[in-house]
Amino acid sequence: MSIRTAVLVEQSGVIPYRIEDGEIEVMLITSSASKRWVIPKGLIESDMTPQDSAAKEAWEEAGLLGKVFPDLLGTYEYQKSGCTWQVGVFLMQVQAVLEIWPEASKRKRQWVSIPKAIKRVNEPELKLILADLQNRFW
Repeated sequence: MSIRTAVLVEQSGVIPYRIEDGEIEVMLITSSASKRWVIPKGLIESDMTPQDSAAKEAWEEAGLLGKVFPDLLGTYEYQKSGCTWQVGVFLMQVQAVLEIWPEASKRKRQWVSIPKAIKRVNEPELKLILADLQNRFW
């Protein structure tokens, strides 16, 4: 019998949003390796709050600057490299979209409606967080 140790790695991320022509849009980005549609996220920096760390990831991965709200929208998990990754998700009101950003050559980004975002992301718990967000806005 083998004993398997579950390793949980904590991250924080944001759902970046804007209101365009009276409609709410969120930005999705592609993952750096598999090119799946995801949200900006990353490890929580030891000297930062989860919100500040998520804002840093939004800048690095998507070229976004804005206000991250303090309340946690929810969490979701995914499996990678033999670990379970748990992402705390926050809402970010986008104030600037940069044309040059650190990971511009590695990722694509796109503004989409919340229903389209729900269809594009793979993680079931993230789909639920997006659906809940849509219900809050209506």
